[in-house]
Amino acid sequence: MPKIGNSTRTVIAVAAAALAAVSAGTATASAAGHANTTLVGAGSTFVAPLVSQWIPAVGQAYGYEVQYSAIGSGGGISAVTSRTVDFGASDAPLSSDQFAACKGCLQIPWALSATSVFYNVPGVKNLLHMDGPTLARIFMGQITKWNDPAIRRLNRGISLPATPIAVAHRSDNSGTTYNLTDYLSKVSPAWKSKYGTGVAVNWPVGTGGRGSSGVAAIVTQTPGAIGYADVAYAKANHLKFFAVKNRSGKFTTPGLRGIKAAATSDQKPAPGTNELSIVNPPRKFALAYPISTFTYVIVPQQSGKAPELKKFLFWAVTKGQAFGPKLLFQPIPKSVLVVAEKTIGKIHG
Repeated sequence: MPKIGNSTRTVIAVAAAALAAVSAGTATASAAGHANTTLVGAGSTFVAPLVSQWIPAVGQAYGYEVQYSAIGSGGGISAVTSRTVDFGASDAPLSSDQFAACKGCLQIPWALSATSVFYNVPGVKNLLHMDGPTLARIFMGQITKWNDPAIRRLNRGISLPATPIAVAHRSDNSGTTYNLTDYLSKVSPAWKSKYGTGVAVNWPVGTGGRGSSGVAAIVTQTPGAIGYADVAYAKANHLKFFAVKNRSGKFTTPGLRGIKAAATSDQKPAPGTNELSIVNPPRKFALAYPISTFTYVIVPQQSGKAPELKKFLFWAVTKGQAFGPKLLFQPIPKSVLVVAEKTIGKIHG
């Protein structure tokens, strides 16, 4: 099973224990008693802080040992497809080809949060204003300095330096990249035609980092840098992030209220795939943060650990949701929960 490299990180904000476990690579926990079942998962770094909080609680409740490697959504899909893990996790929904390759996999929405776009501009406040077309031009390399007129127009009265913009992006296949590029494709025809939506794209500029922690590290160490990751990473690393203009014209943040408002735009998982899309919601969702996303657990419908998998996943989508808000994961809506539970019920031996 693939593992991410060891690193040492001091986290003094959101989910210190969770993020430390993610930084170490493979998160593991077991009950105080004798654990007679081990469940192995891999994938999304986006959801890893939440899974890391779940692990000791599940071990305590059921005596299971749960191991999770935050190797990125693409790695998680590959691992569950090859059956080297019991479950995969991805922020990007499976394509039809991936469903076919996975041969009998189920896709279940199990968490809900947002992608933050963060920056390191010394002397500049948190929550600078940003809109989609301007953000797309930054990631296309067309806006190269922080005092560009397009950024200044969105932030009147704020002194912005002529510091060069250094783009940081994921180097691995990433569901967070999927969420961001899905948004950029919806707000910028130029981005959509040249680069499109995907877990990996042909970035025209920038430096790649592996995992959310890799992108966060680049931005932290580089004055003028801009990058993206789940909002838990931004909070934990004290990174400044944008308030992003939504379709109603409001500048909203990736907090619980903005995520919840975005989720109300699509509460009906697609039949057969359970896919949901809450990126750039219509104007009537006035409080919505426009780069929000559901994230999915992917499991074989037939498993030698079916009873244990079902128990773990039922717990994750019910009691496990209570662990989310402190990490800025909004509990999944009831209508989504109902579908998730029905899908979990299909797992069998």
